[in-house]
Formats: sequence, structure tokens, C-alpha cells
Amino acid sequence: MADDTHILVVDDERSMREMVAIMLKRAGYHVTQASSGKEAVALLDAGERFDIVVTDLFMENVGGIEVLTRAKAASPECEVILITAFGTAESAVEAMKKGAYDYLAKPFNVDEFLIIVRQAMERQNLIRDNIRLRARVQGRFKLADVVGRSPAMQRVIVVARKVADSTATILVSGESGTGKEVVARAIHFSGPRSGAPFVAVNCGAMPEQLMESELFGHERGSFTGASEDKDGLFKAADGGTVFLDEVGELPMALQVKMLRVLQDHTIRKVGGSKESHVDVRVIAATNRNLEAQVAAGLFRTDLFYRLNVIHIQIPPLRERPEDIPPLIEHMVARLAAERGARPNISPDAMRALLSYHYPGNVRELANILERAATLASSDRITLDDLPPDMVRPAPQTSGPLPESGVNLDEILDKTERTLIDRALERTKGNRTQAAALLGITFRSLRYRLSKHGIAENDGQET
Repeated sequence: MADDTHILVVDDERSMREMVAIMLKRAGYHVTQASSGKEAVALLDAGERFDIVVTDLFMENVGGIEVLTRAKAASPECEVILITAFGTAESAVEAMKKGAYDYLAKPFNVDEFLIIVRQAMERQNLIRDNIRLRARVQGRFKLADVVGRSPAMQRVIVVARKVADSTATILVSGESGTGKEVVARAIHFSGPRSGAPFVAVNCGAMPEQLMESELFGHERGSFTGASEDKDGLFKAADGGTVFLDEVGELPMALQVKMLRVLQDHTIRKVGGSKESHVDVRVIAATNRNLEAQVAAGLFRTDLFYRLNVIHIQIPPLRERPEDIPPLIEHMVARLAAERGARPNISPDAMRALLSYHYPGNVRELANILERAATLASSDRITLDDLPPDMVRPAPQTSGPLPESGVNLDEILDKTERTLIDRALERTKGNRTQAAALLGITFRSLRYRLSKHGIAENDGQET
């Protein structure tokens, strides 16, 4: 809001200073005037804080560059606009290097000036929103806030806390939905890289032909559609962390290049001839058995050992039922913060939540609670608000094995085909959504479709 914005106008020429102040006041800004650079610096040193400083460049004793420097030192997000009647290209360059938002020559257009002030304020609001968002994200993903009181999860938290300050590469394994990315983010935001980017990459969802370009960038003209130079995700994460989710999906050709990144900390753009250094920590995750993939020749041995410096295994939720109550409490608190009202859970619904086996793990629990809170007719979640599968008896698998035995492969194939058909039916043929429902990657679904003879044109990719 304009009337919340405090602007300091600094100029030793009274008529110019008052004219600028009048313009800003008419636009709804709160304005303080300083008749010299020395007076402006005194205000800043006394603890006065301004959203924007508009200052003349050339003034006796203390000039505009000094005011700019002191304003930025007092409040880095403060935007400074310099104005002068005797500007040169050199002085403009120096001002911008020192952090000035813009540089205007007198006389200037009033409308143009007010537009620049508004844009400076919008930029400042964006920076502040980003700082607030980063603070919320950091608070949400601190290791102290990772939910789990079972011995297995306590071991995960202990190891994660030990490696947070290191630069070691980490491999996080576990079933889909166990919280691998949550742990990876907590490690990042609990360590010295917390102020730098955390870039998550789903290797299974990225088209294979574009994967190298997305990760490492490309040069203009390196392939059809490459109309300009582009930095990749590794460059975007410089100084921070790259999270490679579903790393087992990396194609063999790209595994070689990923190994080089881990060994030498260098990347080369597609179509480029020069290598550039990147300071990136890699945390990888997989729901596959990478050792089995190595044995089958589907994953490079050397890359596996580079990724597996520190291994964190997250157990499925069914193996740690004591974590379900604190997870429910944590998720209900989050729903309350988002919706402004805390949902209550009826005793019957709570019993169903506590006894369910959660094949989709923590992610499934979160989805169930969000669905129930949305469908509930009041702030109370009842048994009727839970998915039907949760209140149906579980299939009986504990009966005696027939004397003649069973064909396990045939049973598994039939079950897999049935579940794929149901997922495609529910998503109206959308294979991407069907893969998500089944907790597998799109590439894995395509393989299973081919195995069962389900034609590619039976569904859609998006």
C-alpha cells in the first residue's frame, strides 16, 4: 500500500526537494525530507528506516553515493533512486554497481518518476515476500520438525542431523510416499546451505530426450527449438542442493555425465565446448533396489558408490505404526493453519486411521486427511468422510496354501493388470495420472503397459 511506504527525499536544492516531496505525498506516500546528504546519513544512523530513498547525486560534503551506501547498509532491501542534473555514464554505472534501483537525469517526467517509485516498491514487496516464504520453508523443513517417534525414524533423524553440516552425497531410499523429499529438504535447511536454493528434480517424470538440457543447460542452436542459451537446474542450484528423486530412472548415457558432475563438480551444456564449475550438494532418492539394478546392468556401479556415500533408509509406515498418531496430529495442525479451523476426528474415524495399512505411506495419510476435511459437512471428520477402502475388510491372504501350490507369477500379473486397468479407468485414460495413482513412474507404467499388451493409444500421456 502506498500510504504504508516511507520515502526519504534528499536534495540540497530546496525547490527540487519540496517538489519531489509534494509529488510523492499526492501519490499517497509518507515522506521525510533531508536538506543534505549529511542530514540523511544522520537519520539513517539514528535508526530511521525507509522503504525508498530518493537522493540527489552531487551534494556538498556527503554525496548521493554515500547516502546510497549507508541506506543499503542500514536496510539491504531499501531501494535507492538517484537523480542529478549533471549525470554522466560513468556516474550512472557506479550508482548501479553500488545497488541503486534506478538513475534519473533532471529534469524528469513526473509520470515516469512515479512509475519508477511504484516499481521499486513492488520489487521490495517481492523481496520481502520471498524472505518470509523462505523463512516459513526453512522452519517447516528443519530436522527438529521431522515427525517420527518410532526407533526406526529416530535413527533416520540422528543420521540426517549428523550429515546436515557435511558435503557428503546422500542416497535416501524407501517406498513411494515415505517422505524421502521431506528428509532431503530437512537436511538442506538444517545445514550451511540453507540460504541457497534447494532444487528438486524428478528423474522419472522428465522426458529422456530433454533431461540433459534441463539438468545441465544448452547453447543456442544446439538442437531444434534451442533459440537461446539456457542454464540448467544444476547451475540454478549453485551453492545449494540438487535433489535427484527417482535417480534409478536416469538413462545410462546420462549416468556417465552425472558421475562426472559428482567427481569433478563441473558441467557442460548441451552443444557447449566449455566446462563450468558448480558448487552443488547432491541428495538422491529411489524407491528401487539400486544394488539389484547394478547387478542387472541397469545402473552404473561407479555412480552407485558415488551416490551411496551416506545411505538413509526410510521404513514404510506399516512398519512404524507408532508414528501414525503424531503424523495425524501434525497434519491436522497444518490443515487448521490453512483453513482457519481445526478439524476434529470422531473415535470411529480415528480407529480406522490408526488400523489402516497405508500402501501409499505418509503421502497417502496426508491425502486421506485432506480429502476427509474437504468432504466433511462440519469441522468433524467421521467414518463416512474416509475412503471406502479404509472401512472395508482387508483381503484375506493368511489362508492355507493349496496342496497343489500356486502360480505366483500368474497371480501377480493378473493383480497388476487389474490395478492398471482400474487406474486408467479412474483417470479416463490419462497415463501420467494413472502412474501417480499406482505410485510408479510414467516410464515404469509404459513398460508394464507393453508387458500386458495394452496399446499406447488406449490412453493419453498428459
